[in-house]
Amino acid sequence: MKLLLDNNLSPKLVSLLADAGHDVTHVRDHGMASADDSSVLALATETSRVLVSADTDFGTLLARTHATSPSFVLVRRVVGRRVPELAAVIADNLLMVEDDLEAGAVVVLGNESLRIRRLPIP
Repeated sequence: MKLLLDNNLSPKLVSLLADAGHDVTHVRDHGMASADDSSVLALATETSRVLVSADTDFGTLLARTHATSPSFVLVRRVVGRRVPELAAVIADNLLMVEDDLEAGAVVVLGNESLRIRRLPIP
């Protein structure tokens, strides 16, 4: 799966998720470390990547605009997690929601929960 990691996630996740078989870039790879949320969403759309972030604002932007893409994975409870643990949580759950993300969805990954909402969000 093609992923774009937001600036609030460690760039160290790139190699770990790539090792799990994903095509991963970080916003910093695109010179967008300080880009606003709309620009990050546009980049994810233009590059056909699923946006992965800990920022809840992306879900709000997708809902407000009734967008059908890009798909978005919201990772909850990031604070205190080590990078390898976070990579494992993301990689393990992506397999279960791959079809949803390909169709356009917001996926919320919590400690013990997984929620899926198809796009567009009314």
